[in-house]
Amino acid sequence: MNIMLPSDTIIQIFLIFQFCLGILGNSTLFLLYIYTFVFRPHYKKLIDSVCIHLTIVNILMIVFLLTKDIMLSFGAHNFLDDIGCKAVLFSFRVSRGLSICSTCVLSTFQVITITSSNSKWACFKARLSTWTFSSLLCSWLINLLIYGFMLDMVIAKTNNTLVGHGYTDGLCQNKLIGNHNSGSFLSIVIIHDLFFVTIMMCASLYMVAFLYRHWKGSQHLRSPNLSFQSSPEHKATHSILTLVSCFVLTYWLNNSVTLYGFYSNEKFPKLESINSLLMTSYPTICPFLLMKNNKVILQFISSFSVLRMTCFQSSSMAELKPPLSRH
Repeated sequence: MNIMLPSDTIIQIFLIFQFCLGILGNSTLFLLYIYTFVFRPHYKKLIDSVCIHLTIVNILMIVFLLTKDIMLSFGAHNFLDDIGCKAVLFSFRVSRGLSICSTCVLSTFQVITITSSNSKWACFKARLSTWTFSSLLCSWLINLLIYGFMLDMVIAKTNNTLVGHGYTDGLCQNKLIGNHNSGSFLSIVIIHDLFFVTIMMCASLYMVAFLYRHWKGSQHLRSPNLSFQSSPEHKATHSILTLVSCFVLTYWLNNSVTLYGFYSNEKFPKLESINSLLMTSYPTICPFLLMKNNKVILQFISSFSVLRMTCFQSSSMAELKPPLSRH
């Protein structure tokens, strides 16, 4: 007998699963970086500070967005007033904006790292630490200013059956929903996001060209695949390129759903939940992509493999060893 789960229950399961997986992955990665900084300082790299920043804002983004959606999926509507709604929306939007900016800084950082000494970008290598700190500080200021300005455009949601063009996320809505001026809310977000996404895509194209040139240049070596894949520089470039590709894919999917919901006359709560899953899919996947080439994890896996092999060999030798004869 087949038992079909209601669509609301399926959405609740996905929201809770993604919340747990995202918090677990990002918390593990954050603790891993803290462990590296304290106990393995020789493994510490400048890019780790960007990854720590990205991990923290990913946790904040997942907490502020998915906690709200999980509560809404269980029927807890209109549980916040204007101040609470604005605080949650501001925290989520700032953390989302910082996630975009951190990924942008990460991809640009890698481009500067892999550039040759005679490149026009080589002058940034000497000031990379200063540039990284300044970029992250500017990203905080930009996002705080933009989303602080947007707080006056929203109020707590009072009607679950809204009709008209405008922004709504389950807790908040545009003050001017149904009015043509309500598009200014979305325009600010899109312009901000497109600026950083464009930089990310340009950096990704540069990394693809870099990897292709090095792959072509390694063809004359006796073991081209081994020399190409074993380089830490190439592994880091592959990881960040995968990370940026994942972000761009989820970003366009999320924005497509957001635009549809914004310009749709009728608002669908399930569509908002699906959009939240899309929006938090990148911060959920992100830590697992960053952990793939982490030296501490690779060392732990290597040690565990050696220990398992030793135990296996010991047990095999014990089974093959003949019993002692009694006289």
